[in-house]
Amino acid sequence: MIYELRRYTLHPGRRDTLITLFEREFVEPQEAAGMRVAGTFRDPGAPDTFTWLRSFPDMETRRTALESFYDGPVWRAHRDAANATMIDSDDVLLLRPAAGPPLPSWDRPPVGAAEPPAALYVATICHVEDGFAGFFARQVAPALAEAGAPPVGWLKSEHAENTFPRLPVRTGKTVFVWFTRFARPEDEREVDLSLLEARLTAPPVRLRLRPTARSSMR
Repeated sequence: MIYELRRYTLHPGRRDTLITLFEREFVEPQEAAGMRVAGTFRDPGAPDTFTWLRSFPDMETRRTALESFYDGPVWRAHRDAANATMIDSDDVLLLRPAAGPPLPSWDRPPVGAAEPPAALYVATICHVEDGFAGFFARQVAPALAEAGAPPVGWLKSEHAENTFPRLPVRTGKTVFVWFTRFARPEDEREVDLSLLEARLTAPPVRLRLRPTARSSMR
């Protein structure tokens, strides 16, 4: 499985415009083309961003699915409106599962759903060296679980060539990403991760993500 973790920087005040368009027009056509829209999120601390996650069975399917969607009628009809909300859409990590549990998924509400779920996800992005996944499984995941913040899915860099260069991805770095889910924002716990310090090549990035109304990660 291949994942893209996509984080867009938007023009001020345009996030809800993009999310409304995305959830109405882009979810089902992308999935019909061969990909899965796994999660769509607002970051409450960064109101001019939109973060989302999609997956593909493999790199070849990714290429053909993206060609089908971005050369198709739905994107042609709505791309100008979508692009008008964005300053930058190139902050993209190409990832694959690193053992551990699969990312959670629920049935997606229908088009027109407006009530977002109460949950909060925290995505922690770490710049690491090779071999980090085994260390995380042996030491970090148990420590997180004991502290009440068990990871619900973890991913690592996919270093395959980007076979759809019209959509850039970040290259030259090795990252490890894990997600934690809290049923409510007030349940969130920050865990001391000093045991990671010797294993990181840059400070970790922590994204607080609230699912949108139609997100499958709820």
